[in-house]
Amino acid sequence: MKPKHRPRNPAFGSGPTAKRPGWSLDALEGALIARSHRSGPAKARIAEVIERSRDLLGLPSNYRLAIVPGSNTGAFEMALWTLLGSRGVDVLSWESFGAGWATDIEKQLKVKDLRKFSAPYGELPELSQVGQDRDVVFVWNGTTSGVRVPNGDWIAPDRKGLTLCDATSALFGMEIAYDRLDCFTYSWQKVLGGEAAHGMIGLGPRAVERLESAVPPWPLPKVFRLTKGGKLEEGPFKGETINTPSMLCVEDALDGLRWAEKEGGGPGLIRRTRANYAVIEKWVERTEWVDFLAARPEIRSPTSICLKVVDPAVTARSVEEQGELIKRMVKLLSAEKVAYDIAGYRDAPPGLRIWGGATVGAEELEALTPWLDWAFAEARNG
Repeated sequence: MKPKHRPRNPAFGSGPTAKRPGWSLDALEGALIARSHRSGPAKARIAEVIERSRDLLGLPSNYRLAIVPGSNTGAFEMALWTLLGSRGVDVLSWESFGAGWATDIEKQLKVKDLRKFSAPYGELPELSQVGQDRDVVFVWNGTTSGVRVPNGDWIAPDRKGLTLCDATSALFGMEIAYDRLDCFTYSWQKVLGGEAAHGMIGLGPRAVERLESAVPPWPLPKVFRLTKGGKLEEGPFKGETINTPSMLCVEDALDGLRWAEKEGGGPGLIRRTRANYAVIEKWVERTEWVDFLAARPEIRSPTSICLKVVDPAVTARSVEEQGELIKRMVKLLSAEKVAYDIAGYRDAPPGLRIWGGATVGAEELEALTPWLDWAFAEARNG
């Protein structure tokens, strides 16, 4: 039977993600459009994004945060290009983005002393393999696999190398061990439901020391440069962006941050995310045809929740046929205006990916799960 109740917001995609509850275009009223980003009022709002973000994240006082171009991809490329090159590098990958960073380091930066530790979708590489005297590159939360590192305990506090972390679908949704991260990046378009194209980069004191003491052996594009005359450029960390940001996006980011503060700040966002994950977890426990893609509970992502079909009648089919079933499910749900953009990532095994970040409400996911059962039955028998 087709369910009677629909989620109020069908935006369950993993990027861009759902806007905060109650959002409308009215939230952008007063945006400083057509104003120079270097004007006093505009720079103040950009700096406000940085300061409110710092407070929500609970960053250590000696960590810096800046807005940079190119979403999380641009921010993490900035980290790779500016910080690597003086030590051997270990790269961890267990999904497409981690594998992409490994390719960039090997093929573009041509780092010779490179070790790659990988695992298939649903698993983590053995974290103890990482050399503490080497730089390490990893994602905290695998957006395309639904697999995350369980904590930062595997990173030694007295490490000699730097840790560079792509944290874009983790921040604001789960606890992060910032003291174990020398550089981290994220974008507005994940847990805060912001607009795309702008990234954030956070630097700890050890990363700043590297920037000021080591010159990368490759040319640096202008948009990646964070130093001048061998010293850190402090401007970007005070709201003086490297290039022109969208003041509409800045206003939207402020709206999301203010909402997050009203929801209890960083801990409140994590509580909302956990409640969302609990809805899906209970549904998976009682549903025979579906399971988490992540093999173990302690490594399952509560934000980018990736699911696989385990019904024997479906798993006996070819991968292509399983992919077609997922496409039929997604098409049915979209046509009913129940859920948009929830197919698994194109490089991942066939399955579903449901965003569980804080801008989604647990009641929306409660309304969604009967529709998932309906769509599976329709697609399997269709």
